[in-house]
Amino acid sequence: MMLVMRDKATALFFGLLLGFAPSVQARPALAIDDPAGGAAPPAANFLQCVPYARNLSGIRLYGDAHTWWQQAAGRYARGRVPKVGAVMAIEPHGNSTLGHVATVSRVIDTRTILINHANWSNPGGIERNVTAVDVSPANDWSEVRVWYAPARNLGASHWPVSGFIYNAAPGVKWASSPSRPATSPVRSKGAKAARIDKRRDPIGAIIAGSY
Repeated sequence: MMLVMRDKATALFFGLLLGFAPSVQARPALAIDDPAGGAAPPAANFLQCVPYARNLSGIRLYGDAHTWWQQAAGRYARGRVPKVGAVMAIEPHGNSTLGHVATVSRVIDTRTILINHANWSNPGGIERNVTAVDVSPANDWSEVRVWYAPARNLGASHWPVSGFIYNAAPGVKWASSPSRPATSPVRSKGAKAARIDKRRDPIGAIIAGSY
């Protein structure tokens, strides 16, 4: 009888002990980019183009990307010259009905820039310092080809561009880029006036068929 009571008391003791013991919960493994473990959580690398461009540029516009160009009128300076920190406003084209916005991270030359943007090559994916090339005949950045990661090359589409939105007050004039020549690309005169000097603008010459 005493043995049974002792066994019950022992069981009760350990039961109470286990009941008050702190529970241990498994924690998910940290992503490589998690700030706590050295990298960003997956959610930080999944964005639409609009909030990403807004955060990078400081340009406080909202709504679909195709509305940014008109929204910027009277609120921000706009122009045709790429500048670091400016937002390139791409118009709807093909299957894209909402347009796209991307922030200029570097100006390489009069035809080439690097951009940071989201939701382009992959849904929600962020791409940093990827290439965009002006393929407009006039070298006015009205048409661009943009790096497309799955193809590991520039995409084939010529995307129409409304222009660049600068984080500056309206009326500020961006007449020329630091890498742009002081004068416009040289064009020959006479019967071949539309041909572009291939030494000054080889890409323009290729587009115009004069190379």
